[in-house]
Amino acid sequence: LAGSGNVTKKRLVGCDGHVTMSCKSTKVAPSVDFDHSCSDSVEYLTLNFGPFETVHRWRRLPPCDEFVGARRSKHTVVAYRDAIYVFGGDNGKNMLNDLLRFDVKDCSWCRAFTTGTPPAPRYHHSAVVYGSSMFVFGGYTGDIYSNSNLKNKNDLFEYKFATGQWTEWKVEGSLPVARSAHGATVYSDKLWIFAGYDGNARLNDMWTISLQDREHACWEEIEQSGEIPPSCCNFPVAVCRDKMFVFSGQSGAKITNNLFQFEFKGHMWTRIPTEHLLRGAADNTLPNELHSYDVDSQTWEVIQPSLDSEVCAQQVSNWRKKPLHLLPLMPSGRLFHAAAVIQDAMYIFGGTVDNNVRSGEMYRFQFSCYPKCTLHEDYGKLFENRQFCDVEFILGEREERVLGHIAIVTARCQWLRKKILQARDRQRQGSEEGAGAGGPRDIPGGTRASGNQPMLEVHIREAEAQPFEVLMQFLYTDKIQYPRRGHVQDVLLIMDVYKLALSFKLSRLEQLCVQYIEASVDLQNVLSVCEQANKLQLDQLKEHCLNFVVKETHFNQVIMTKEFEHLSTPLIVEIVRRKQQPPPRVYSDQPVDIGTSLVQDMKAYLEGGGLDFCDIVLLLDGHPRPAHKAILAARSSYFEAMFRSFMPEDGQVNISIGEMVPSKQAFESMLRYIYYGDVNMPPEDSLYLFAAPYYYGFSNNRLQAYCKQNLEMNVTVENVLQILEAADKTQAWDMKKHCLHIIVHQFIKVSKLPNLRSLSQLLLLDIIESLASHISDKQCAEMGSDI
Repeated sequence: LAGSGNVTKKRLVGCDGHVTMSCKSTKVAPSVDFDHSCSDSVEYLTLNFGPFETVHRWRRLPPCDEFVGARRSKHTVVAYRDAIYVFGGDNGKNMLNDLLRFDVKDCSWCRAFTTGTPPAPRYHHSAVVYGSSMFVFGGYTGDIYSNSNLKNKNDLFEYKFATGQWTEWKVEGSLPVARSAHGATVYSDKLWIFAGYDGNARLNDMWTISLQDREHACWEEIEQSGEIPPSCCNFPVAVCRDKMFVFSGQSGAKITNNLFQFEFKGHMWTRIPTEHLLRGAADNTLPNELHSYDVDSQTWEVIQPSLDSEVCAQQVSNWRKKPLHLLPLMPSGRLFHAAAVIQDAMYIFGGTVDNNVRSGEMYRFQFSCYPKCTLHEDYGKLFENRQFCDVEFILGEREERVLGHIAIVTARCQWLRKKILQARDRQRQGSEEGAGAGGPRDIPGGTRASGNQPMLEVHIREAEAQPFEVLMQFLYTDKIQYPRRGHVQDVLLIMDVYKLALSFKLSRLEQLCVQYIEASVDLQNVLSVCEQANKLQLDQLKEHCLNFVVKETHFNQVIMTKEFEHLSTPLIVEIVRRKQQPPPRVYSDQPVDIGTSLVQDMKAYLEGGGLDFCDIVLLLDGHPRPAHKAILAARSSYFEAMFRSFMPEDGQVNISIGEMVPSKQAFESMLRYIYYGDVNMPPEDSLYLFAAPYYYGFSNNRLQAYCKQNLEMNVTVENVLQILEAADKTQAWDMKKHCLHIIVHQFIKVSKLPNLRSLSQLLLLDIIESLASHISDKQCAEMGSDI
């Protein structure tokens, strides 16, 4: 339901190698309650619409006092109700086993109440929360100061938050190998342990134990399948949608940035290819970037902190190009810190910072509280529903047909755009010839697009229907379906898509196909994929397959298969020669062309690239603005219902938001939101567009949420006159009253603005009346002399 305000967003958030799960559900109120308690020094508006802070905001919280607990790293952090609990770690000299508590409401530290015997001092252990208890497993113990009694552990302790009681679980039967620097999580009432370091080697085994009944609990080793991560340690884990995600870790001498997904129900691992590798730090400096992985779109992004984050003068050296008042406060680069999530914020504590110094700092990072952008989903539904299609692609020798929308296709693919233009010219010539012969003539097949125009037919001999459909899904959504693991036909299909991507010059799709195919190549399908790559002359994929086959761990298994016996002779020769004499590795420093995204293409389309394909005219106060029906219908249920029920004969639609006509500038802001999801706009536009999500039936109230935040943070002395005009026009009387309040209390500054002279006579009278009501005779005299 458009504008319902219910939001659910799932993404993995990583800060310097630590990944935390954020599963957020927020509600944004449908109305604004303006706070009129504006002091003389306040130059911006404060809105009362909930407890959330500005998106992506860092805040430094009180550090842990040395009287409460030592600074530390290699510790664990868990969240329980409104508190963060810190256990163990090391302070640079000794291992620790104290338990600290940080109250997130009071922002205060204390030692947690404990009874019983706690775990021995340790670091690189794991800690998870289940029910009303914390469970601590394993880790490295001993006296690091004297370098004695150092060993890994496989013990399991429970801490009950309600009573403070520590209890060790004595488990009979098989036990996991003692380890440290492993991963741990809770799923389906069980503790799951993965990988780590046993003192001699890194591991990649998995164990689980039920946490429901201590008396009958026993450890069970899990038989894993699929692309099991290599043996590793010092990595984070997170659970989302019945899957566990393991990010990178230390494997041998290397630190990698791979992402693996484990399905709890089938015990199957999959390596997830991403569109770009995460950036690392240069010059051996510790990074402090925050990365986010979106589970839905399977993409990484570097999170840019809000500029209204608190400011720390020490960070000036890192942000020299920014003025002091624009410096966001962020944690300095660090490692072996820990993080946990409470509601819509992540709390990061401790770690090792530069010069091997232990930290006692606590930082809070406020996640985005805004609804997810539905641009890709909206365009995807447009393709799936086949509504308002105006082009039909006739494919291959069998002339199979696939429907589409000229606006989306011409925005995203120049090759298909050229084909469509050629077909449209032929259609016009045919119509003119038909009219000259005595009347209009339809295109063969009689198919018609929405409206009175016949469906445009475009013949593409070099494409078959199935791979072309996948290509079309990419044009609408910027992604393709991940091939089923081990299914040769799925991989071969994506190879056909890759061939089309090369022909149609879709660089972004090329990269996706390569990543997906390489991630899907295994011992069962590598020869089929290699033969198909050779047949299609896809050299990059063929090279990947050959290198896969000749790997030491793969070669004997591959050549013993039946498929190898039926391989073409030239390929067998290539494999044998490559095994005997591998070619030298060629490294290229040329940047990879990743192509343009859906957002970039739709932005260019709105800014003029799509002018030749407009099929509707939007009238704003009598002024025409050409647009595209399919795009409007995909993003707005108002337009979708209109175009489905009736189509104006003259192809023109009057634009309003209820009974209010927005300004031209605000209307352009709304079109940017419709076409490519842009939410950046001047504050006065936000006031006009505040009700737009309800009136136009957008998929959610993301636009409204940004309008609220924009008004809250950006109404200043410099733009208060524009906001006043917009408030007057939209009859937002509370906002108008607040603007007048700001103008009165900052009139010395406002009086010097050139916009004051362009206000209407009625608004100038309103200002004069407000001045008369709020300012004494003496103040009026002082202002008069100053002006």
